[in-house]
Amino acid sequence: MSTPEMTSGAYIQHHMEHLTVGSGFWTLHLDTLSVSIFIAVLLAGFLRYIAVHMHAGVPGRLQNMVEVVINFVQDTVNETYHGKSTLIAPLAMVVFLWIFCMGLMDLLPVDFLPNVLQLFGVGHFRSVPTADPNATFAMSISIFILVVFYNITIKGWSLGVEMLTKPFGPYLFFLNLPFRLLEEFVKPFTLALRLFGNMFAGELIFILIAMMPWWVQVLPGSIWAIFHILVITIQAFVFMMLTVVYLSMAHETH
Repeated sequence: MSTPEMTSGAYIQHHMEHLTVGSGFWTLHLDTLSVSIFIAVLLAGFLRYIAVHMHAGVPGRLQNMVEVVINFVQDTVNETYHGKSTLIAPLAMVVFLWIFCMGLMDLLPVDFLPNVLQLFGVGHFRSVPTADPNATFAMSISIFILVVFYNITIKGWSLGVEMLTKPFGPYLFFLNLPFRLLEEFVKPFTLALRLFGNMFAGELIFILIAMMPWWVQVLPGSIWAIFHILVITIQAFVFMMLTVVYLSMAHETH
């Protein structure tokens, strides 16, 4: 909640600043790194626990929930990807769960983590990694590197032929190549900016709600929290789906 000494603009600006170290190009957002790594470790530990305690009998609620997610991701991958790589389905599940869990951080009260960490001398802290373009671009560039890798290893020399001759034929290679390069380099931007834009907007709305008197916050905060759960689910699914589609395109001819 905003304090009487802080104007609305200053309150918003305060919550938009990252905990950083370094300067210029080498600036690191420690809050984004720490929260995303912490969630990744928790998620890995949780999935490891489920894998160890899985049994063939009547599954418990926790195992049921995980199996539903796994089957959903596996069915989605099977419908879209027709290659033979065993990496795609696990990658898709990790992408979906990681982005979903990072988005859930927005459901924490806006001032909770900053106020707790302020006791330890931390001035700024943003708890939603996906509201930071550095995080979304890091994920999208990682996917882009995989796309390039599969394009080269699966297609080999035929990739060069495809880039020069598709879609307008070999005589218009001077148009085919720029179009293909543009198509490839747009992929990480579409992944990163879509996720960042939606998560940043959601975070900003929670901050605006937190500026209201506490007795007014409950209703709009509850409504937006419910809607935000739908938003982060859709965004995690879209990022996962585009990842699978891009990797599938890298395995197939034009």
